[in-house]
Order: sequence, then C-alpha cells, then structure tokens
Amino acid sequence: MPSDWEQRFCVWAQPPGQTESDKIDNAIKAIRKALESDPAVGPVAKVFVQGSYRNRVNVRQDSDVDVGVLYTGNAFFPAYPKGTTKETFGNIDGDQTYATFKNDIERALVAHFGRSAVNRGDKAFDIHANSYRLDADVVPLFVHRRYSLDGSHICGVQLNPDSGGRIINWPERLYDAPEWPDQHYENAVAKNERTSRAYKGAVRILKTLRNLMADEGKAAAIPVLGFFVECLVWNAPDSCFAPSTWDEVMQAVLLYLWSNTRTDEACAEWGEVSELKYLFRGSAASKRQQAFDFVDQAWSHIGVR
Repeated sequence: MPSDWEQRFCVWAQPPGQTESDKIDNAIKAIRKALESDPAVGPVAKVFVQGSYRNRVNVRQDSDVDVGVLYTGNAFFPAYPKGTTKETFGNIDGDQTYATFKNDIERALVAHFGRSAVNRGDKAFDIHANSYRLDADVVPLFVHRRYSLDGSHICGVQLNPDSGGRIINWPERLYDAPEWPDQHYENAVAKNERTSRAYKGAVRILKTLRNLMADEGKAAAIPVLGFFVECLVWNAPDSCFAPSTWDEVMQAVLLYLWSNTRTDEACAEWGEVSELKYLFRGSAASKRQQAFDFVDQAWSHIGVR
C-alpha cells in the first residue's frame, strides 16, 4: 500500500489542468487590452506569460500569473565584452528609459483596472481585479543583449527594481531569431523527456512541499522562491529520477541536493535551468546556505531523516 507521502506526491506531481490554462488566457487578454488602450504603451509592448506558468511547473498555490511586458522600441540594456563599448558595435542610445516605461505601464494598468486593483511593487505590479477575475504579477522588461567579440549577441530580458540594481533572465524565445535562445524552456523539456516526465513532477512536488512548509511557519521555506526550487531540482542528475515511485524519487533528489549544498565547492558549477547563469557563483554565500537549510528541513519534514 502506498505511503501517505507517496499518495500526496502522486497528486502534487500532476501538471496544471484546463482551469489553470484558462487562468493564463484570461490574464494575458485582460492585460494586453489594458496596455493597448494607452497610446504610449500599446505600440511598444509585447505581452507574454513567463515563469512557472509558461514552463508548466506551476502549482495550485501559485495564485498569480507571471506576465512579462517587453519594451520593443529602440532601447535595450547591453553587456559588452571587456575592453569594448557601444561604439565598438555601432550602437547608439535609445530614446526610452526603463523608469519611464514602468511608469507608463502603471498609468495604463490603473486607468483600466482602477487604482485599488494595482499595487506597484519593487519589481512588478501586483494586480487583483475582482471584476476581471484577475490575479497577476506584471513585470516591465527591457531587452538585454549579451555581446561577443565577433559582434554577435544573444538576447534575454532585464528589469531594474525600484530599490536599485538589475535582474537579468533568459525566459523564452520571444522572437523567432537565433539571438533569442529558449534554453530554459528547451532544457526543461529535454530533461523531462529523458526522465519520463519525472523532472517536472519532482519540481511541482518540491514547490508544493515548500508552500506547505511555509504555511506551517517553517523558517527555512519562507524565503525560498519557486524559480529557485526549479533550479535546484534541475541540478539533480537524471539518475535521481529513475526510481519507480515518487517517494523514492524525492528521497534521491533531496539526498543529492543536501549532500551537494553543504559547501560552496560542491555546487560551484551549478547553473540555472537556462545554463546561461550560475545559480550560486557571484552570489552571497547566504544563497547557498539558504538552499541547504531548505533542503535539510524539507528532508526532515517528509520523515526520511
């Protein structure tokens, strides 16, 4: 007879159903309509779903649909090789700033949904519009170009939080062009196929377990984001997903993560799912410690220690 955890894991591992798909479609349509109504935003905004919803690793507790709004005009954020400048590649400054674009998006969202439904956060706009049955995080984005010495570049997206700094991600192929890689999505799909769909199931299980632990006040789970969980599971080798039960899969994944996040050296080469950014390298040591503490507490929570 399956264990209690095995029965739970079987439910948690399932992909999102039609209700979740409808939720995504509703969010995209409502936000696109709001932005198209603004003459300053509509012509230069590309709206798309991103994050766990796009990669089909969302779980029921992921209440807000993650929607990106990309500026499509002539401004972008570059990253040039050492010793080069914009002149090296014949680039000129665009006529839009990220701050202005974010302000324009706020104005359009408030005009459409009402001030009470739109909350401006450090990175995104949190929208809860009851009359539209809409719960979404709207993230303003600029194109980020990473240049090589030969003049070629690949494109990702960048956001600048109100509090300062920058965040660069590589979400998906937003345009059918070689400079737009889709490595996060494609890498996840490939690993999922190699593991007989156990990879994404394990991500959903660990995300749901994290949410359960956070609801119960487990300190190590509270600061951990869903994207971070996805990246941790990504770094577990395919062999961890070979067992025939979810209970055994999760024990193998958690044991591997626990063993390899105890020191900086063991996980120094780990990457995000896109493999375009290191997961820990260049970050504060506390990020690796956060991963270890979370995995350690998750392992204890399901009773395998």
